[in-house]
Amino acid sequence: MTQFITLRERIQSQYAALSLVDCKLADVLLVHEKDLLAYSATELAALAGVSKASTARFFKRLGFADFQAFRQHQRNGTPQPSPLSRVAQQGLRASPLQQHIAQDAQQLQGLADSLTDPSVQQAAQLLASARRVWVVGYRNGYMAAFYAQALLSQLRAEVHLLNEGSGEDAELLAEVQAGDVLLAMDFRRRTRRLSQVVGIACDAGAALVLVSDARVSALAARAQALFICPPQAEAIFDSYVGAISLINYLATTTLAHLPKKARVRMAAIEQVHAQLDDLEPSL
Repeated sequence: MTQFITLRERIQSQYAALSLVDCKLADVLLVHEKDLLAYSATELAALAGVSKASTARFFKRLGFADFQAFRQHQRNGTPQPSPLSRVAQQGLRASPLQQHIAQDAQQLQGLADSLTDPSVQQAAQLLASARRVWVVGYRNGYMAAFYAQALLSQLRAEVHLLNEGSGEDAELLAEVQAGDVLLAMDFRRRTRRLSQVVGIACDAGAALVLVSDARVSALAARAQALFICPPQAEAIFDSYVGAISLINYLATTTLAHLPKKARVRMAAIEQVHAQLDDLEPSL
């Protein structure tokens, strides 16, 4: 088995022979070593104050064919942390309740700081005008996907959960066409199936709206609209309050793009609820 050589080891083995420009890049990479996947090549060049061409040459000097090869190297060498590994590091004792809530509040504030109205409006327009909306999310992303499908299906017809549990993924994917939108949830401890599904849908012509915890990834590169919901580093179990809040707001914004059609649909749904008499009255 080939030994995995870390980025730090590669830099340290060549550092003494690096030029001043390369040293600047090396220092930036080492400082941001734990979250390098969050940066593009352009962003790393800007942090180091060097040109993009110098950055490309630097990665080749380290032994990578290009920046994409470097990024894949980092992904391969950065295992996705499991709750078990965090228990081993932190023990079984939960953090104080106020600290837990403060961490969720911090996640929401981070989302508020990163969101822009044009990006939300763009995604909402895609979801409103699509022929069909397909929603997908595996493992930790399933809850967010289920919630997104539940909200959007109240506003418009033809909103489908791709991994709805019946095992008909192939039959559903075969119906994806140009003019459709895929809303995908991409969170760590991700499955390989997600990238396969996204690839098939995008190759069929669907636009991709991606909710992810990774700014730089093969999926992010294909997205027409990308929303980042960073995970908490301190908690044993990842929190998704940011993603749930985003989905709620995205659905509300989509409603504004379908004012008449959505109201007609919502009224029809309420009428059926009344006929079924299936909902308990409010307290």
